[in-house]
Amino acid sequence: MDNINIVIAGPRGRMGREAVQLVMGIENYNLVAVIDHKNDGGLLSDSDGFFGLHIPVYSDVSQCFRNTKVDVIIDLTTPKFGMYHTKIALEHGVRPVVGTTGFTRDNLIELKQICEEKELGCIIAPNFAIGAVLMMKFAQMAGRYFQDVEIIELHHDQKLDAPSGTAVKTAEMIADVRLMKKQGHPEEKETLAGARGAEYEGMHIHSVRLPGLIAHQQVIFGSEGQSLTIRHDSYNRSSFMSGIKLAVDTVLKIDTLVYGLENILE
Repeated sequence: MDNINIVIAGPRGRMGREAVQLVMGIENYNLVAVIDHKNDGGLLSDSDGFFGLHIPVYSDVSQCFRNTKVDVIIDLTTPKFGMYHTKIALEHGVRPVVGTTGFTRDNLIELKQICEEKELGCIIAPNFAIGAVLMMKFAQMAGRYFQDVEIIELHHDQKLDAPSGTAVKTAEMIADVRLMKKQGHPEEKETLAGARGAEYEGMHIHSVRLPGLIAHQQVIFGSEGQSLTIRHDSYNRSSFMSGIKLAVDTVLKIDTLVYGLENILE
């Protein structure tokens, strides 16, 4: 089994710390560097919780790729840096696995074009939890039969984007198979702005942000005399690691952009 040289962007974040443990625990994965805005030129072991991990730290992602042989970057940063890191990685022949949300349709079109020009794989996943991916697929199946649906996503209060990438992806997948319908009473009026949440193709998406939560989503379908609720809960961030491993192993075998883990589960 060939060794895979990996860089992690955002190692001190909650997801990043889990990813460091994942990479260090797999025999053919080599953590060769990390991208972090702190401790540039130092070692990962200089940060709390990384005792003994003498891994070089770079704040300049281009310099990291120039100085280090890298096969895959795992980016778990923020929407502000996700697109930037992904483009630079592809320019240096490095395959990105990205858990950062906030990519627009135009971003995805641009990245797909770069991937296919360079014949490089890139996987962007709004959610790496296998259960969450199945939740989205089941919701899409139900969307063929239920026109009325609302999505409620719940995350920790430090999450920067709303609605979540998972909620948006779920709505997109449902919209692909659902007959378009603008839900609610035609004369419905919000007495408080935003009470009905965001709207996508007539569906409503609601975002909850509270301390103590990790990542949760429910999709509620309704029709005459019945309702159907599909829900997924991540109780800790280790739930995302099996999906990251699957993405790292897969991104080396493809030469295009894949958006959504559901597209590689088969």
